[in-house]
Amino acid sequence: MNNQKSLLKRIASIGAIWFLFTGSAFAQTATSGDVKQLWQLLDYVAVDYSGAVAEGAIISEAEYAEMLDFTENAGTLLQSLPEHESKPIIAEKIAELRAAVLRKEASIEVSRLAHQANASLITAYPFPVAPETIPNLARGQTLYAAQCATCHGANGNGDGPLAEDLEPKPIAFTDVERARTRSLMALYQVISQGVEGTSMVSFKALPEEDRWALAFYIGTLSFNESMREQGKQLWNDDGQIKGRLADLTMLTTVTEVALAETIPENKARSVTAYLRSHPNVVETNKPVGLALSRLRLAESLTAARAGDRNLATRLSLSAYLDGFEPLEPIVNTRNGSLLIAVETAMLTYRSAVAKGTIEQAEAAAAQLEQLFVQVDELMQEAKADPTTTFVGALTILLREGIEALLIVIGMITFLKKTDRPEVLRHVHRGWISALLAGVLTWVVATYLIGISGANREVTEGLGSVLAAVVLLSVGLWMHQKSSAGKWQDYLKEKLSLAVSQRSAWALFALAFIAVYREVFETVLFYSALAADGNSGALIAGFFTALLLLVVIAWVLLRTSARMPLGTFFSVTSILVVVLAVVLIGKGVSALQEAGWIGVTLINIPRVEWLGLYPTLETFIPQIIVAFVAAGGFGWSSFKTRNKTIKN
Repeated sequence: MNNQKSLLKRIASIGAIWFLFTGSAFAQTATSGDVKQLWQLLDYVAVDYSGAVAEGAIISEAEYAEMLDFTENAGTLLQSLPEHESKPIIAEKIAELRAAVLRKEASIEVSRLAHQANASLITAYPFPVAPETIPNLARGQTLYAAQCATCHGANGNGDGPLAEDLEPKPIAFTDVERARTRSLMALYQVISQGVEGTSMVSFKALPEEDRWALAFYIGTLSFNESMREQGKQLWNDDGQIKGRLADLTMLTTVTEVALAETIPENKARSVTAYLRSHPNVVETNKPVGLALSRLRLAESLTAARAGDRNLATRLSLSAYLDGFEPLEPIVNTRNGSLLIAVETAMLTYRSAVAKGTIEQAEAAAAQLEQLFVQVDELMQEAKADPTTTFVGALTILLREGIEALLIVIGMITFLKKTDRPEVLRHVHRGWISALLAGVLTWVVATYLIGISGANREVTEGLGSVLAAVVLLSVGLWMHQKSSAGKWQDYLKEKLSLAVSQRSAWALFALAFIAVYREVFETVLFYSALAADGNSGALIAGFFTALLLLVVIAWVLLRTSARMPLGTFFSVTSILVVVLAVVLIGKGVSALQEAGWIGVTLINIPRVEWLGLYPTLETFIPQIIVAFVAAGGFGWSSFKTRNKTIKN
């Protein structure tokens, strides 16, 4: 009875494990406010320092005092953030910034140091830095007239009707020097947070899209129509410039000064003027697929050469998750070995970046470019023929379905043998709910929103790890019972109340997780197959696989039903532990691809159906699970032998 309760407690701990994951997300959300505040302080120094110091002399005592206060507060605020490997580096950069302010360095140097610290801050503690939709500048102009013009003036000159009585004076958005060092994100942050100690209050009550519209409109006030026209021509004629500003995130975070470091200053000003007035053209130009992978990989390599490993890692993850990963199902159905080669090269590149070995990173990047050429050719080929689609649909559903069947049928057989039909209902509800959730996932992914690569990998990873932990517990308990003997007496006398309502719902959760993670994977692969047309072959493959799964399920149920209970528990315990080893490997691998776990390559073969990958982070958990299982099996066998000798 105690052992049975122990099993149920382990299964019920699913909620506790999920709490750890959600608790981590909550902590991250709670921290984001402090990160944004720190970012704003540093950006304020970057933009406004020029109004405090010129040519090594203080020109405004009040503004210089602000700069000292902000840099000191930045260091204090950083210490309140959670620990991170980059935190000492950020602290060092903030200290350099404060020292530069104390020395009354040139504004361009102070601005550079402040932006450098902010870039490291966002890499270590990321938060959204761009609008979800294209901002409406007409709406921004209306909001400016209603909310801002009384202080900042109708044209942004800082000469509104209330400006005379305010101290410090409102910012003049037409001030070219300050505008050059101010990003759109900085404007958005000030609008959202306000500025303490000034008349600039927070406008957080406005909807987010309105705050972004206002930020974009204000960001245009230091430019004129002639600049915008010249910027339009440059944008349309110069592909290099398009590569510098590939999406809204780049547009909102880059400053004119930063852009001028990569293209001539006069071009940077004109292009900034045009794009801030027409942000839609950036989204139209936004690279996707392999173009995005190539762009992010090049940026990552640049960051790695500059010694910024965190930024290089983040960009390499984007190269995979945002660029290549959406193509993964199609590549897998057409050339599985090419997919494995790309994934392995991506891991090799990330491992080299993490170690700081630039030569290895460059070699891996070169290999990836060769593989991308092959993927390009594969994607340009004619759509798959019906036979390929049929085989793909058949094998994908069979592969994913068998894993789920083994877990669910084991649960069903166990509950039937223990005569618990009222609990069996929860298992059936679990796998049926998972199928319905899979249909919903398909509808959402096809008609409503796209499922990002990161979300996909995290869903698969957490589901696999969670299922592996539960299966290991179940396997150990079942093996212990398989050695106990006198099964019929045990069941009649000890199990009448063993499966409580709480643990019954835990079994529901296990059935749901086991099936949904496979359905989730199948839905995404089937969506890719559907893109090739051949709907008849796709449907035929689906129903053929479904029929085979029904036959396999029937055979498993009949075989397990005839098996003596002790033998059933012995065989099943080994099976579920093997599944636990496989799933823990797959789960950690998925979390690696999502960037949650690092990559350390080792020299072992890659065998996906065993969950075996050539990384230390996947191999060690598998070894641990195998050792725990072996130790548990050995201990229960030892106790049984001792009990037999004593009797």
